[in-house]
Amino acid sequence: MMIRSLRCLCAVLGAAWLAGAAPVMATEYVVPAKGDVGVWFSRLPKDATSVVFSAADSYHSEGDILLPPRTMLVIDGRGCKLTLGPNSNGFTNAEVADMKQAMLMATYRYVIKDFADIRGGRKAIDIKSSFGSVMDNLNLSGQTEAAIDLRFCLLARLRNIRVTHPRNKGIVLRQGDWKGATGINSQCNSSVLEQCRVYCHKTTTAAFTILNSNGVRMTDCVSEGEAADYDLFLSATMDGDESRPASNPVVKSFMLSGFHVEHQVRKASIYVNMPVKAVVNLENVYWNAPISEAPVLLYTMGQVNLTDIGWWNKAFWIGTRINAPRITIAGAPSEMELDGRKVAGNRAGFMRMVDPLRGNSILQLPYVQVQRKSM
Repeated sequence: MMIRSLRCLCAVLGAAWLAGAAPVMATEYVVPAKGDVGVWFSRLPKDATSVVFSAADSYHSEGDILLPPRTMLVIDGRGCKLTLGPNSNGFTNAEVADMKQAMLMATYRYVIKDFADIRGGRKAIDIKSSFGSVMDNLNLSGQTEAAIDLRFCLLARLRNIRVTHPRNKGIVLRQGDWKGATGINSQCNSSVLEQCRVYCHKTTTAAFTILNSNGVRMTDCVSEGEAADYDLFLSATMDGDESRPASNPVVKSFMLSGFHVEHQVRKASIYVNMPVKAVVNLENVYWNAPISEAPVLLYTMGQVNLTDIGWWNKAFWIGTRINAPRITIAGAPSEMELDGRKVAGNRAGFMRMVDPLRGNSILQLPYVQVQRKSM
């Protein structure tokens, strides 16, 4: 199904290129110093390929800033500050009626960069159906729903994003939620997050949320600030039901490297519910202080490889919701002990059974491996 969708998308991209093969001049427009940004964008000429915020140091949009359909549109903040009204979705594109429209919209690409601060609103960026969009060097503050919400954004790249005090979620990558969209035909596959930081508010539910998307890679990201429910919520349940293991047939991998956690969490630092054969690589994760109650990893399903953990506090623990978790730990600190694999009270060393799924009640460790322990 995913391969067929990609073939269709390539065909649409090729047709769009051929249709626009005639020479066109790149045209840059400057957002005026006064007036509502969203209203101005609604009148943006059709030949616009670049928009710059260079006429003032501060701007405001009471409502949505609707991005027009473009093969590529560059939006350059030039270091300005932008405030949003309470109901604004920030930089967003048209609502999607169905998958036919979504496939057409996937030919559009946006580059949003260099804003000193985008403050307020429901969201700062809300992109639906895009191929290769880039968000770079942004400060996003105080959004009530999510700082960034991407749906069906293939090959998206998020770099140097600093999110402060999101009231609900920080950065979200997920499948489409329109007619005909499912977890196998509208994912944010092969997207990359690099050096993104979320400084959580006391009401933050998740700093990073990745849903039903294959091959996503996170590198050198940070979660800190007030206590949140989760630092990373990773799931591939087709319907959002976390009471059973994920079963998405086209989600095969996720990669996390250099993740830095510097606060408390209420439910789990990293939550994993991926398909049984999906490879989840968690490399060089640093929890810099003991976590009071929650596990550093809450496991439901997937092939988890936890590698090169440089420091392990004896208060840290890993929770599993099924009897026999598949977890391989390599380059393990000496403190990671399983107490001779002797299970008592559904605990054995750093492993515990918690919030078990239906039909799971006895902790077993045949698939938990601890390799290359340090001295």
